[in-house]
Amino acid sequence: MNRHTRQQTAAFTLVEILVALGIFMIVVAAIYSSWTAILRASKVGLDAAAQVQRERIAIRTLEEALLTTRSFAADWEHYGFVAENGGEASLSFVSRLPKSFPRNGRFGDLDVRRVTFTLEQRQEYGLNLVLRQNPILMDMDTDEKEHPIVLARNVKEFAMEFWDMQKGEWIDEWKQTNQLPKMVKVTLRTGGADPRSLGEQSEITRVVALPTIMVPAMWQAPLIPTGPAPLPGPAGGGTALPLVQPR
Repeated sequence: MNRHTRQQTAAFTLVEILVALGIFMIVVAAIYSSWTAILRASKVGLDAAAQVQRERIAIRTLEEALLTTRSFAADWEHYGFVAENGGEASLSFVSRLPKSFPRNGRFGDLDVRRVTFTLEQRQEYGLNLVLRQNPILMDMDTDEKEHPIVLARNVKEFAMEFWDMQKGEWIDEWKQTNQLPKMVKVTLRTGGADPRSLGEQSEITRVVALPTIMVPAMWQAPLIPTGPAPLPGPAGGGTALPLVQPR
């Protein structure tokens, strides 16, 4: 009588397979969550870095414009220095701008331009700090009005202070539009790239000492002779008369 030995084949049961699949799905979900968290953190970091860089460019643009300010007392209508704080803050003045100034190529050799920094409401970005410019004695064109340069987005505060020589202190209102302040303190505070986020706010403050002064009216008036015209001499010359400034 032959005896047949029964051979048993090793295999996974259905319960073991389900447990292994569950562990695998948990591992995949953990890897996916970690990857999405890394991507989210990277995006937040890049947005924050871009926002800080944009703020620095905005402050640098303001500094360049203030350091090249021009003003003439005899023509304050065109060279007035106008500043206003508040929710719709603005700063407007005339400068001889360098070649590296933003959008300079659009104006060619017209380096003396009026620059205007204003806060404007944009629905998708909150308050924006924008820059418009136009050559002196020329009106601002339609393209510059409708498409200004956006220097900073989601601005929480754009404030200016001016050094009062008489009081020896900073003031937040400049009423003497026909004069230039000695120093200007500019503060720019933003809330990040997304206006809906409640992240940390950043603030930059710069103090700019204006190296120029307003040209007095007497320096712009032409010199004219007073008294009767000199009689011609034998050689066609005459006696030189003194020159005085008109009043």
